[in-house]
Amino acid sequence: MNETEIKVVIINARVIQAVCGSSDEYLRAIRKAFGVRIVVDAESAQLIVRGSNAKQVQRAANLLEQLQRWVERDGQPLVADDVKRAIDQALQDQDVTTTRPFVVYCGKTIRAKTAGQAKFCEALRKYDVVFCSGPAGVGKTYLAAACAVEALRLGEVRRIILVRPAVEAGENLGFLPGDFAEKINPYLRPLFDALADMTEADMLRQFIESSRVEIAPLAYMRGRTLNDAYIILDEAQNTTVSQMKMFLTRMGYNSRVVVCGDASQSDLARGVTNGFVDAYERLKNVKEIARLALGRADVVRHSLVQKIVDAYEHAQDSESASLNASRCAQ
Repeated sequence: MNETEIKVVIINARVIQAVCGSSDEYLRAIRKAFGVRIVVDAESAQLIVRGSNAKQVQRAANLLEQLQRWVERDGQPLVADDVKRAIDQALQDQDVTTTRPFVVYCGKTIRAKTAGQAKFCEALRKYDVVFCSGPAGVGKTYLAAACAVEALRLGEVRRIILVRPAVEAGENLGFLPGDFAEKINPYLRPLFDALADMTEADMLRQFIESSRVEIAPLAYMRGRTLNDAYIILDEAQNTTVSQMKMFLTRMGYNSRVVVCGDASQSDLARGVTNGFVDAYERLKNVKEIARLALGRADVVRHSLVQKIVDAYEHAQDSESASLNASRCAQ
């Protein structure tokens, strides 16, 4: 039986060590997934990929090249989830994303990890207004915040404004003690978490005190004009149509807006038109506005999150089918 062989140039020892993983764990995962043999030839500085299936050999070789570029470009080690996700994409003939990462403070780089996230990152750099829809864990808010922090670092904007509707997730929290900041903190905590991962604690505190970073509930946007700002609306599925219109019209000169939401997790009262869904459809013909929908393949949290999303989507599809059947029977 004929065997295909492809040689992949090793960039340097540090990079190849990161790609192989501890005790070659990543290399073993790639061998198993593609059914190939991989030999590290230190003398010729090459990875030699061999196998009877030419297509799988090519996929494995392409993956090894791209993983090396990831490590060299980002200067950060790979983690098991990165490699597993890259393998899954390569098996589906999707390119492992090579989109330029966002460089935030402390030299940290944040990059897209899926093809869908790569399209989102490209849209964030190209358009002044971006709508992104998707389930929990696809990185909507995190990547938008990374783009905002990079823009602030480069001086492209003077401030970041993170906005979120103060809507409770299906439960009544009752009276919250404390001053204004303490009252709204539970609603805005996810935004703090994203920013805290991209800056040092003292730096974030200074940014907030100097108003270079502002985190506020949606209700406090009325009447404002926001110039030289990167504005992110999180949990947009909890806005009404009038609230969404009010928010979008706050945009001033040299400002960029990102609207993130998941229509399947709306906490609006029954019968209230969803402002996020309405705007996503209403603005579809405006060429200067980007609209993206991320899916389960873009989930980058714990691997179980993908399965949880699948289970709920399957249940919703079954309920819709049953409802349609009962209507037809009537």
